[in-house]
Amino acid sequence: MDAETKDLPTTDEEWRARLTPEQYTVLRQAGTERAFTGAYTDTEDDGLYRCGACGNALFDSGKKYHSGSGWPSFTEAVSPDAVELLEDTAHGMRRTEVRCARCQSHLGHVFDDGPQDAGGQRWCMNSVSLELEKR
Repeated sequence: MDAETKDLPTTDEEWRARLTPEQYTVLRQAGTERAFTGAYTDTEDDGLYRCGACGNALFDSGKKYHSGSGWPSFTEAVSPDAVELLEDTAHGMRRTEVRCARCQSHLGHVFDDGPQDAGGQRWCMNSVSLELEKR
């Protein structure tokens, strides 16, 4: 655990007390913020994106790109161990859900339509699920 990670709540009430209602809906109930409304969609600041729920390091700004999707997009996570991937068949779609490996909070989804020269993946995250630690 690094200096930026937070203790993990053990109850739903503790999660609700820590998170804003919008963060709770996205992070703990696998919701999605509206496209083009998130704080980090067009951000180009240098830094490290951490889990908004627990502070786990997730994405480096050097791997962020403008996908045009309406959500912050990255070509990869900081480490395969930072995230967990789950099959998501909700809403009649077949997608890969991305969760924080430390607290299991919902972050977004990963798709295979990203920049081919950077591995071909688009890690499409909700701004509200992230906190940017600027460098």
